Amino acid sequence: MGAAATVVGAAGFVGARLAARLRAEQREVWAPAKGDPELFERDLGTVFYCAGLTADYDARPFDTVAAHASLLSELIRADRFERLVYCSSTRLYDGQRKAEVHEAEPLVFDPADPRRVYDLSKALGENLTLARTGGRGAVARLSNVYDGQDGAPGFLSEWLIKARTSRDITLDSSPNIARDYIHLDDTAAALIAIGDRGQGVYNVAAGRLSTNADIARVFESAGWRVGFTGAANPPPPPNASAARLADLGVVARPVEDVVADYLEGLKA
Repeated sequence: MGAAATVVGAAGFVGARLAARLRAEQREVWAPAKGDPELFERDLGTVFYCAGLTADYDARPFDTVAAHASLLSELIRADRFERLVYCSSTRLYDGQRKAEVHEAEPLVFDPADPRRVYDLSKALGENLTLARTGGRGAVARLSNVYDGQDGAPGFLSEWLIKARTSRDITLDSSPNIARDYIHLDDTAAALIAIGDRGQGVYNVAAGRLSTNADIARVFESAGWRVGFTGAANPPPPPNASAARLADLGVVARPVEDVVADYLEGLKA
């Protein structure tokens, strides 16, 4: 039996896959329910903090702060863990005006922008993890995580799910939108590696941007038709370097390769 782990947010998209992966590696996993007071009373081993809000953060700003920082603060103050991995986001780089960014970049936020509650609360969570755990904390900044499972959130996940039932797909987006994508399984592998031997901040990312048009070409090569309702051409987001993650032995598979394999499986 491997070292004990606690997954906070194990009912969520990332947390559920992470807990399953840890159990597959014969590790003891505790997945506390939301609000379980034992979180502050029992020995937790390595904590993977996956709790948070994504799509509805703007409508629920106070819940966002509670999930990203308040609960974390109480967990750190109780001090019942050996290691702590905090799931943050590469969205924190959005204030940068650079083509490529890395983990040591100073972050830039506008505190007057109400939509920055997500970024600022995640940044506070990062600060608590890095500065208040006595060197036992590490931060994982996740890029756009996707998967083809039922109910998987996010633009690309929904695109993959649509491909199961239709060979003719119209997407409410532009072919010019670029994102860094990392598959859910690669994300889980990265988090475990960070928990085992990581220090500091890591971009859990592929380290490269792919446009909707790049991915659409993979669909079209496999026999699907893809159309877009928009034509916006915004500047691409900063590309988050994945070099530190590679130093831990984790390299995310290119999204085009994963999508090609997924579509091949649908045709089989």
